[in-house]
Amino acid sequence: MRAGNLIYRSERDLPETVSLFPLTGALLLPGGQMPLNIFEPRYLAMVDDAMGSDRLIAIIQPQFDTFGNPLETECPPLCTVGTMGRITSLTETGDGRYIVSLVGVCRFRLLAEMPLKKAYRRGRVAPFLNDLAEESGADVDRDALLETFRSYLAANDLEADWESVSQASNTTLVNSMSMMAPYGPAEKQALLEAPDLKTRAETLVAITEIALARNGSENDTLLQ
Repeated sequence: MRAGNLIYRSERDLPETVSLFPLTGALLLPGGQMPLNIFEPRYLAMVDDAMGSDRLIAIIQPQFDTFGNPLETECPPLCTVGTMGRITSLTETGDGRYIVSLVGVCRFRLLAEMPLKKAYRRGRVAPFLNDLAEESGADVDRDALLETFRSYLAANDLEADWESVSQASNTTLVNSMSMMAPYGPAEKQALLEAPDLKTRAETLVAITEIALARNGSENDTLLQ
């Protein structure tokens, strides 16, 4: 897996512990790019430390209740699966913030949190090594994915750059659509934890079809 100037090939290229950046509703997938606006002092310190070492930080969701709402505690428990990302660019804004670009390297399972010695949290992790080899996406039902995407865009009066979509690989298409999809924490976590690209595509189609059906029912109710 290439992230910026570095290629991650094996477990030896990855740390055993990583800084944890809890973000509700955020989804970073291997090879995906996530912009971050960093302004909290503890996360500014986290980025400084990462830039001085391996440039890796982990995006992980706080645990949520059955309705998808984050648990309202000062230090909420975290989901068990997140994604390590490499900082590939950093811009100082002049008003104390960092604008960071993070590229997904691989998912991980959170084994345990480390004792809190700094302002930010760290965890001992087990990487999903299969993520380091890019999936071909040959078994993804591209037609079903695109048809669902078209229906979603039509229902929400949105447009897409279909030329770029047609040229995108199945891997890029599935992961980009999953990251951009405006769904809640539970749906984002389901997409993250899908064991392979085919399952992620099927999960995305199912979630989108449920959202479209729900919106259709609400519109029917309003018309009665």
